[in-house]
Amino acid sequence: LIRNTMLSRQLARRKLNALDFAASDGLVNQCANGIFLGTGRLFSSSSSSSSPQKASSTQSKKVSKTNSTSGANFSTSSHLAAPALSNTKRVLGEVRNDWTKAEIREMYSRPLLELVYDAATIHRMHHDPKQVQQCTLLSIKTGGCPETCNYCAQSSSWKKETELKAEKLMQIDDVYEAAKRAKAAGSTRFCMGTAWRGPSQVGEGQFERVLTMTKQVKDLGMEVCATLGMLTPDQAVKLREAGLTAYNHNLDTSPEYYPKVTSSRKYEDRLNTIAAVRDAGISVCCGGILGLGEEETDRASLMHVLASLPEHPESVPINALVPVKGTPFENLSAPSGLEMVRAIAVARILMPKTVVRLSAGRINMSNETQAMCFLAGANSVFTGDKLLTTPNNDDNEDSALFKELGLEGRPAFVPYGAGGKSSDGSEWEKNGKKQEQNVA
Repeated sequence: LIRNTMLSRQLARRKLNALDFAASDGLVNQCANGIFLGTGRLFSSSSSSSSPQKASSTQSKKVSKTNSTSGANFSTSSHLAAPALSNTKRVLGEVRNDWTKAEIREMYSRPLLELVYDAATIHRMHHDPKQVQQCTLLSIKTGGCPETCNYCAQSSSWKKETELKAEKLMQIDDVYEAAKRAKAAGSTRFCMGTAWRGPSQVGEGQFERVLTMTKQVKDLGMEVCATLGMLTPDQAVKLREAGLTAYNHNLDTSPEYYPKVTSSRKYEDRLNTIAAVRDAGISVCCGGILGLGEEETDRASLMHVLASLPEHPESVPINALVPVKGTPFENLSAPSGLEMVRAIAVARILMPKTVVRLSAGRINMSNETQAMCFLAGANSVFTGDKLLTTPNNDDNEDSALFKELGLEGRPAFVPYGAGGKSSDGSEWEKNGKKQEQNVA
């Protein structure tokens, strides 16, 4: 009953918000750059010689009803689009895995407010815009990592410079208590991170301890995510059997720029772990970091990889670099707030059903910038005073922001539009009684 009530409420909200948003300036809107929006209708752009006024008149004659339930359709006007794309019809909010690099680069170059407008429209087609999931990330094994990620304080390669001491894997009871505190503070997803190259690097006993932690946190009625480095297919299956909801394995940046971020692994290693996670029936949490010295073309390339996966990730974290003293990237500048807004908007358009997680670096954002991120499609944040080893927003600050913006937390195990079997909603029935207290 609770599940049906929640789903009905969400569906009603999504329909009303999508219709209200589309109807704010009339059922059909023409943006300044020639993007045409319409609920359930199709618009195609005019020839390159047409003026904006003539194009508008031409479009009104070409309106035709469609049976699509995925939302509005759009096409880019010829005076802004690349020649090969100028007359291509695209359905706004359609789930696609065939985006081209040229399309994504063009999307990145669009005026920001118009990009956010489209992203916000899509967000309301597939998500309840009031719901933002609160997640907690705990470093259960800090420091001593053999990897050479140039942004990370936990690498043993520069432990003298960062002065970060390696710690042992936390005890099961301590992690369980931390998860209970996180749930009491409003988090519905608990994420555990280890400074490992992967479970194969450590003894079997440590991996078994993580499996036990996973089971115990799941029994609290929380979604459970882990980031443990590279996995073998067998290890992924064991995590799924322990009840893991999602596995985080960020690509960080583009394939082209990746060698400048780390020298201890290859891009293919990351993709292989993502494939093992997906094959095991675990939802994929995979995103990137802005501010690593990359160009905008690298950001577009990263988005192309994510949006071209056989199945879109269940969630995509968008991180801003938090420079750490002693790391090779300590002198790099973090991305601006509007750069984060742009990345979130692009991610929302490319992967309509995915949960976009506003992650590291949020502590440096104003409330206004965070509000823009939520408008552009972000629907998850990490709470708690730390994200692994970097500072994060205070719980009280987040509560005040949620209240001011009219946001509410997302309950655990609400079905994800994208993702694997571990987040498709079936867990709600399995652990229904455990989830009841998460429903507002």
